Amino acid sequence: MFEKMISGRRGYFLGFAVSFGLVGLALFLQQKFNLDPCPLCISQRIAFMGLGVMFLLAALHNPQKLARKIYAALQVIAALIGAGIASRHIWIQANPDKVMSECGAGFDYLIHTFPASRAMQLIFKGTGECSEIGWTLFGFTIPQMSLAAFVILGFFAIMLLRRK
Repeated sequence: MFEKMISGRRGYFLGFAVSFGLVGLALFLQQKFNLDPCPLCISQRIAFMGLGVMFLLAALHNPQKLARKIYAALQVIAALIGAGIASRHIWIQANPDKVMSECGAGFDYLIHTFPASRAMQLIFKGTGECSEIGWTLFGFTIPQMSLAAFVILGFFAIMLLRRK
């Protein structure tokens, strides 16, 4: 039964549902615990949505052979990008003394005020608000759980490639 659930279109739809479900969970936690997302949190959400779109496109296309490899590569790349963002966020939280200690500008301000290349530099540099740990579950921060989810979804994409 599990094999059927993770093969073909069902597997891709599952990857899509999990990716967007995690974005929904982030929005729920934001509202429930009054957490303002920092630029890196928003970037991780965008990476989950990009990954989810890659899974959805594969589910709708139901690719064979070469196309499955292309979709798997795109999904793994999206997962690696998200894992990189989450890793950077984890590092910033572990080293708050190495980033500015006061709260920095929000995502919207950076995108609307600076040219795209400078805004991206500032987003990935991290701000003081990126070093705050506003919520944990069993001692794990949201970026740590995001990193685990990106890694699992990346391996899931590889697993789908190997299944028919």
